[in-house]
Amino acid sequence: MKKVLFALSAVFILNSCGEGKKKEESGFQMNRTKKETTLKKEKQEVPVDLNNKGIGPVKSVSLSDTLDADMVSLGEEIFEVKCTACHMPNQRMIGPALAGSLERRSPEWIMNMIMNPTEMIKKDPIAKALLKEYNNAIMLNQNVNQKDARALLEYIRSL
Repeated sequence: MKKVLFALSAVFILNSCGEGKKKEESGFQMNRTKKETTLKKEKQEVPVDLNNKGIGPVKSVSLSDTLDADMVSLGEEIFEVKCTACHMPNQRMIGPALAGSLERRSPEWIMNMIMNPTEMIKKDPIAKALLKEYNNAIMLNQNVNQKDARALLEYIRSL
């Protein structure tokens, strides 16, 4: 038994005292190096168009200089239930951030997009551009009526 342990110890010592040569392994080997490629992704900016009223039932919206607090409150409630899965007021998510929307879109366009997203995506050039920018994430029709769409618009104005 002592002879076997001595022999195994000797073999271990001899193997560990080598010159640090690497063993060449036989078989398939592949060394991959990561090639850095720069892909220029053309960012197509969605145009700002305050004259486009969109496609849908809303042809004209009259906005007062002051916000209607009751309408803002109702709009916020609707927003929390129907919109927060895809939109945040100040943060881009699945859909665009809504703060400052009235600097880029007409009130009519916003209401038509809220009430009629399917047709807007098919026919409106801005809605098509937004769809492309947001990775073809389609805005679902939440069946919002005109009164609720107006309340949502007032909430968006308050952001």
